Amino acid sequence: MTTTSPSRTLRVARADDGARLDRFVQARCPDLSRSRGAALVREGKVTVNGARAKPSSIVNDGDTVVVTVPPPTPTDLVAQDIPIHVVYEDAHMLVVDKPAGLTVHPAPGHLDGTLVNALLAMIPDLPGIGGEMRPGIVHRLDKDTSGLMMVAKNDIAHRSLTRQLKDREVHKTYLALVVGTLKDDDGVIDGAIGRHPKARKRMAIVEAGRASRTEYRVVRRFGHGAASLDGGALRTGATLVEAHPVTGRTHQIRVHFTSLGHPLVGDQVYGRRSSLVDRHFLHAARLAFHLPPDEREWREFAVALPPDLQAALDALEALA
Repeated sequence: MTTTSPSRTLRVARADDGARLDRFVQARCPDLSRSRGAALVREGKVTVNGARAKPSSIVNDGDTVVVTVPPPTPTDLVAQDIPIHVVYEDAHMLVVDKPAGLTVHPAPGHLDGTLVNALLAMIPDLPGIGGEMRPGIVHRLDKDTSGLMMVAKNDIAHRSLTRQLKDREVHKTYLALVVGTLKDDDGVIDGAIGRHPKARKRMAIVEAGRASRTEYRVVRRFGHGAASLDGGALRTGATLVEAHPVTGRTHQIRVHFTSLGHPLVGDQVYGRRSSLVDRHFLHAARLAFHLPPDEREWREFAVALPPDLQAALDALEALA
């Protein structure tokens, strides 16, 4: 595990004069992400000339900045031997193929049976990397979404991957099967996503939401013959698409296609239950990014559809 000094005293040089405090802390403390540094500032763990400040505060030549990094808070997280397919691993990170039905990280009242518990069994030094309840996690997939995820093994890798995600340098490709026949062969869905005003467990396109963008390409259309499947829910056919989320909002792909009138097959939150598959048809099939820590090597990873989703496609193909 990466160890950190509890207190660091930094002198602002002329080259840093006029910088924002959170940017200065990130630059001078490379093991801390900007969001982690900003959180320490808000918590009063960073002072400028002995006084508390805001993340947006400006530092000046000659200022003394003291950063106090508290040790990781002990948690009740336990390591569990949960089988996980590791697609790639090196000294800094790994890429895993998360199965459907597995929650990514623990939450209060649900501290086991998650991907994090499985990772703790594989990587003893993982606690403390990226946060108390979600060590190593830099992005997430919904419980019933399968596919590729990046996991950081140390703080430097966590910072690198988090930055690439924030700067939209990570390329993600999902395979989704949606209800109905999409007219266009490709398209872009722009719609600000936020919490649903009435159903708090759902997301929706709302005026005050966060800007969200999904690009897609049609892979295969299944015609009206599909109507004999899924209790008639596919009377207008179904469409297999490659979806590329440019942003990374909660339930983004599911919400965006629902907004077009084409919810994902099997999505019980935004659509309806399916006899074709026991979950929503969504799989993180490809992932590409620069390997940390130096980010000089661009790597792409891919995994095939899991058996349940492939079986759903096979059933549709049989009617084509």
